[in-house]
Formats: sequence, C-alpha cells, structure tokens
Amino acid sequence: MDFIWILFAYFCGLSLKIIGLPPLIGFLLAGFLLHFLGIEPTASLDTLADLGITLMLFTIGLKLHIGDLLRREVWASTLSHMGLWTLLFGSLALLMATVAVPFYSEVDLQTAALLGFALSFSSTVCIVKLLEENGELKTRHGQLAIGVLVMQDIVAVLFLVIATGKLPSLWALLLFALIFARPLLFRLLDKAGHGEMLPLTGFFFALGGYELFQLVGVKGDLGALVFGILLSQHSKATELTKSLLSFKDLFLIGFFLSIGFTALPTWSMLGTATLIALLIGVKFLMFFILFTRLQLRSRTAYLASLALSNFSEFGLIVAALSVDSGWLSREWLVILALAVSISFIITSVLYPSAHRFYMLHKARLKQYESSVRLAADSISQPKDAEVLVIGLGRVGKGAYKSLQNILDHRVAGLDSDRFRAQELQQMGMNICIGDGEDADFWENFDTSDIGLILLALPSIEDSRNITYQLVNAGYQGKIAAIARYEDDREKLLEAGIDKVFNFYKEAGTGFAEDSLMLMTQPDQLEKQT
Repeated sequence: MDFIWILFAYFCGLSLKIIGLPPLIGFLLAGFLLHFLGIEPTASLDTLADLGITLMLFTIGLKLHIGDLLRREVWASTLSHMGLWTLLFGSLALLMATVAVPFYSEVDLQTAALLGFALSFSSTVCIVKLLEENGELKTRHGQLAIGVLVMQDIVAVLFLVIATGKLPSLWALLLFALIFARPLLFRLLDKAGHGEMLPLTGFFFALGGYELFQLVGVKGDLGALVFGILLSQHSKATELTKSLLSFKDLFLIGFFLSIGFTALPTWSMLGTATLIALLIGVKFLMFFILFTRLQLRSRTAYLASLALSNFSEFGLIVAALSVDSGWLSREWLVILALAVSISFIITSVLYPSAHRFYMLHKARLKQYESSVRLAADSISQPKDAEVLVIGLGRVGKGAYKSLQNILDHRVAGLDSDRFRAQELQQMGMNICIGDGEDADFWENFDTSDIGLILLALPSIEDSRNITYQLVNAGYQGKIAAIARYEDDREKLLEAGIDKVFNFYKEAGTGFAEDSLMLMTQPDQLEKQT
C-alpha cells in the first residue's frame, strides 16, 4: 500500500513538473486520485504528514528571530487582517444564507464567524515550500510572511484552548525555563558533529519539543517551533536546517496526499469551493493595503501579500472541531478541504512569476507606497567599491575574503539576510543589506564604479533574476556566477552572465593547483609547518 502512494505521488509530481508547475500540485492531485480509486489511508500516512509539519516548523524556528514577531508590521497586520477577513466572509456567508444558496441555508451567525475564522489563516506548509524553492526565506518579504504565519499559529493555539476547553496544565509555566536551557541545547548540538548524528539531533530536538509541549497541554507543533527558535542563534543552525531538508520534503508529501483523503466531493461542493478560493484575491488586497499603510515598501507588501494569499490546513482542523461539536455540517469539511487545495494551486502557479509581474506594474503599485520608509528598508551605498559579491554564505564569504586580500576596501558584499549582514559588518567587512532581485533596490544603488559583480547564490533562478534586474538598471560591468551542475551553467550563460564557474569542477581545479604549489615552493611549506 505504501508503494501505491509513492507511485502516484511520483508520477503526478513528475507530470506537473514537466509542464512547468510545482510538484506539490501533483501531490495534491495524487491524494484525490487515490481516494477516488477507493484506496484507504493508513495510520502511517498521517504519521508521515505529522512528521513533515513538525520538522517544517522546527526548521522555520531555526531561521526565525524572535524580534521579528514584535515588529508592528507583523503583529498589527496579522490581527487586523484576521479580524477584517472574519467579518467580511462571515457577512458574505450570512448574505448567502438569506438567499438560500446551497450549503449556506443553515448558516447562522456563529457558523458564519467560524467559517470566516477558519479561512483567515494562511498555509504555513504551502508558503514555506514556495519561499524555499525561490530562495526567499530570509528576504525582507519572506521574513515578514513567516512572522505573520507564526502570529497566526499563536492565535491558533488560543483558539484550540477555547474550543476544546482544555487549559494547559500549571506545569506549562515551566516551559519559560527553556530560555535558561539554551547553553545545554547549544552544547548538545556542538557534540553532534557533522555526520549522521546531526540530522538525528534535529529529530531529537523537533520531536522532543513536540512531546514536551503536548505533555503540559500545549499544541505540540508550537513546541517544535520554539525549540527551533532557541537554536536559531547557534553557528550550526544553517547546517542543521540543510541536514533536515530532504527528510522534511519527503514527509511533507504525506501531508499533501492526506488532504485528498478528507472526503470525496460532489460537483456542487467543488463549485462552492472554487468560488470561495477565488476570494483569495480579496485576501491579497487586504494584506497589501494593511502592509502599505504600515509603511512597508510596495514590493515587500506585494510579494508578502501574494505569498500569504491562500487558505490554511489549519482551517480543516477548525472545521473538524466544529463538525464534532455540531456547529458545522460535514459537507463543509469537504468544501473547505477543496478550497484549501485550490488556493494552494493558485498560489503555486502565480508566485513564481511574481517578480516579473512587479516589474511590469511597478509604477502602479508604488502609488500605494507610504512616503515614510521604515528603518529596515533603508538602502546603504558602499564607498569606493569596484567589486560586489552578492550572497554571503560560505562560498560568497570565501570569495569576499579572497578579493579583500587583493583589493582591500574596494570590494563590498550584499546580502538579503540582515542578521547575517549585521554580523559580518561587526567583523569589519564592507557589507550592505539588500535583495538583489529587488528592482527598486538597483534604482537607488549606484553601480557606475562597480566593474564586476559576483553572484554567489545557490539558486540559478535567483542569479538569472538578479542579472535581469541589473541589465534593466543599466549596469555596464561584468557578471560572474556559480553553478552546481553543467545544465545550470548553460542556463546562466544564456541569461547573459559573462562567466559561470562550475562549483564542483572549479573547486577540484583550485584544490589541485594550490596543492601542486606545495611541490614547487618547498620553502613556503616549511614556513607553514
């Protein structure tokens, strides 16, 4: 039976990938097809789905900074949007009930409010997957979207406490002591090394946090998120995230498959769900207006709003609780499952072309931008820079230091992760904060003295997009980039990049050349030893 899931997930995911759509749409389709064929889910599928969500929240925590949640643009936009959306959809549902629209005829005030509340959440799974695939988790809009999702999770915990009537035990107060346990957690992560113990340590922390919070009556997923946040300042947080990436992606396939097993829809249910899903356009507008009123730049507001414009799997939990309590009919559980699935598809199709859309309609969108700019959106210009390194991970930082030995202060770095950038600035490096895919950034960044830009980025799509933005901004210098595979190298050259280094091939060549110098310069070898 397990192979049947893999078979359908593989061929549906591959088919959608071949035609240029995200594989997760294929996984959703596979779940509905399996259900239609009468194949029953087993407990192992739910286990896989739960593991995927737990690991995902843990890895989100590893990349999250708690200070982001305290920013006004995060908590104010989250609470305002949830309240306005619940009011809007609840009113619409009551209007439908007065004209006896199918499935709405028995909707009362309480039911309408529950439906609106259930659909006010955005999908953590879908959004994180999209941001990861586009390399935007640590960008300004990516961090904003993640902050909103975490705030929504906090509201979800409060709702479950009220709806189930189960208050956390008094022992839950001891969870605050985890702050003082960070040195111990750091030490355990240090001892794990870099091999197979590292992902196992990640599982231990993620599932341990889940079980600990469950034990004291708090939502277990929140525990995985908290443990991730506690470890987010550790130097190995990024390495730990990468070691869990394949496991998380594999387990999340179980989640997408499980949605299809919710129930078999009728045509009328599908029609109702489709109409509800089309309302994500309204959801987008509400987020965009709130973000821009909170003085966010139009591009940040637009991209974060587009990512958040879907419905959440948590809506199914709200619906299931409401059905069990007799507040909703069972048909609504099917309708909401379909609406969630359709919203995933819409967001997954639209988001990859978001940057191009913004470039085409930038002037119109910027009309809604506040004249006051937040401190986090200010742009700094490095002085006397002739070479710019974009992306300061391990490769980019290594390239920067090598160039600094030759060019001194004439080399500068650019990174969208402001925490990484600030850390490097404290080390005395000439670093500025900015998103290379941001057309507005290059309009306000003077590249006239820069003769070479190095794109040290893992995603070739990011490198291609940045090249596109640089050309549009009138950059006249040379561009170099890295690629892991030969077919990626060809794509980057076609995009107009002047020189592309094959990551593995060039590393081997450099290693051989540097090592050969040990034979030709024995005196230097003696000095080093």
